[in-house]
Amino acid sequence: MSSLKDLARECGVSVATVSKALNGQSDISAATRDRVREAARRMGYVPNMAARAMKTNRTYNLGVLFVDERQSGLAHEYFSAVLDSFKVQVEKLGYDITFVNRNLGGRTMTYLEHCHYRGVDGAVIACVDFNDPQVVELVNSDVPVVTIDHVFNNRMAVLSDNVNGLSALVRYAYANGHRRIAFIHGERTAVTENRLAGFYKSCAELGLQVPEEYVRSGVYHDPDRCAEETRALLAMPQRPTCILFPDDFSAMGGCIALQEAGLSIPEDISVMGYDGIYLSRVMKPQLVTWQQNTRMLGRMAADKLVQMIEHPRVTLAEQIPVTGKLLEGGSVRSIE
Repeated sequence: MSSLKDLARECGVSVATVSKALNGQSDISAATRDRVREAARRMGYVPNMAARAMKTNRTYNLGVLFVDERQSGLAHEYFSAVLDSFKVQVEKLGYDITFVNRNLGGRTMTYLEHCHYRGVDGAVIACVDFNDPQVVELVNSDVPVVTIDHVFNNRMAVLSDNVNGLSALVRYAYANGHRRIAFIHGERTAVTENRLAGFYKSCAELGLQVPEEYVRSGVYHDPDRCAEETRALLAMPQRPTCILFPDDFSAMGGCIALQEAGLSIPEDISVMGYDGIYLSRVMKPQLVTWQQNTRMLGRMAADKLVQMIEHPRVTLAEQIPVTGKLLEGGSVRSIE
């Protein structure tokens, strides 16, 4: 494997010049920088990360804390898309990632202990129980963290705009003549609280009366539970004309329950989802849903985490909203 000295000898420059060229420093000419980088590619030069870590006091490794209680793992299309965007961006910035967990080769450790064990420079936290004492311990530690869709006091957070997302869906149903709109939401999290706020706020502004029974407590990413709550809505004396499901994947369970009841979508009842995953585009009829901007969520989380690591004194903790967009489809009928 080629070394810095080999590159310096090949290019006829000093080791310091080679280092500056590879690190993009501006106090050498563009021609020298290009010549050094071309030689590095030709000679198969790979930086020694251990040496780089000793020099910079960084490992260039970021932790990812992702715990999906539904155990769908990276098959969870929404979070896998966010994390893929995060991974792509941090790699562009010169970092690797390590998944943080409680077990390592049969040894139990806390999330913070695992971060220290791997020497990560920072961590992104998504899809966890944010009330878990181990999560709180990590957030309050010396490890720079960015949370996705949850806010801790004086910590960096990247947030999908769930309030406006639910509001847009309600207003879309209203514009199509629906006045009896039900909402099956996920388990109680900060995301759910924001979606409920968006739902009730928009209903109030539109003058809609929402029966208590129309708002059902479900579980994210759980089609069976969604089907159960859908059947409860259908059993009401005056059932809703439109149902908002907690997410596109869970909506499948609700749609199956409607079909089993002999109802057609949207002729007999209208439905809407949330997330805008690929599944929503291939369902029949195509699902009206709110598409979260997974690419921007992941990229923004990566950028902010690296800023905290590389420029800690000038990077302020922020709550950064990321908006999405409404995707129309054939699952909502216009009522005269």
